[in-house]
Amino acid sequence: MKRRARGGDIFSLSFLDVVSCGFGAVVLLLLISKSGFTESDTNRDISTLLARTFQVEDEIQQLSGRREQLKTELAARQSKNQEALAAATAAAAQLNKKQAESASLQKESSGLQNTREILQRASITPATAETRDEEVGGIPVDSDYVIFIVDTSGSMQDIWPRVLREMENVLDIHPAVKGFQIMNDNGAHLIRSYRGKWIPDTPRRRKSVLGAMRNWGGLSNSSPVEGLEVALKTYARPGEKVSVYIFGDDYTGSSYDAVIQTLAKLNTDKISRKPLAKVHAIGFLSGHGGGRFEILMREVTRRHGGTFVALPQ
Repeated sequence: MKRRARGGDIFSLSFLDVVSCGFGAVVLLLLISKSGFTESDTNRDISTLLARTFQVEDEIQQLSGRREQLKTELAARQSKNQEALAAATAAAAQLNKKQAESASLQKESSGLQNTREILQRASITPATAETRDEEVGGIPVDSDYVIFIVDTSGSMQDIWPRVLREMENVLDIHPAVKGFQIMNDNGAHLIRSYRGKWIPDTPRRRKSVLGAMRNWGGLSNSSPVEGLEVALKTYARPGEKVSVYIFGDDYTGSSYDAVIQTLAKLNTDKISRKPLAKVHAIGFLSGHGGGRFEILMREVTRRHGGTFVALPQ
């Protein structure tokens, strides 16, 4: 059998493998030579980013510190503003109080000018007096014994320093008496140990009694009826010169006639038919009581030989 001669095939499998490998090598060389991203460039970019990151972190930390500082300064300023506001409020309140006190004192000064002249006209003292005036400013001061009946209600407590000053003025126009007594409008005595007895009249005793009155309070119905009944039944005697001074600002009783009739019965000498005691009244008038106190006291003092003095509250 005749053997066929093999022809030369240039596109055999081996040839294609060699060509593919060579082409891949060429492509790989091109990629390596043309990429532009080297290890040196990458390291440089990372260093730049890290430096920028650290810079930003430092800036953030500085801004955070500045923010905390500003918050502290703001809190301090707010605290100072609150303190200043509180101080301004307190100063305004104090100013209003002083202005009110000033207005009240001006009103009192102008309203009491004539009354002070009346009550303080007598300037003699027990040590220098040889004779005693029978009358000061229309108020008879020839009594040997003096009784004070003082309304201790809340409205009177509000002006208590004035009440004490006027009591002292009344005592001053009686430079020397044998004894005196002080009770409230309900008939309760200031000094219980002297209930039913006269308090001896000495300068030291007057001062101590007025001092005891500074903190005196108690129940009060703003009606002097009870106090008058106790005073007249206990201390008014025929032949003794007694003066009763009623201090008040309002009358809350239901009837004028009952008071007038009771006083007429208790304060009349059965033999001479004259008053056993002279009844005077000092009214601190505010206008809130409807004028009931002054109406009653004018009639009472007129019937019992006394004088009514009205003071603006």
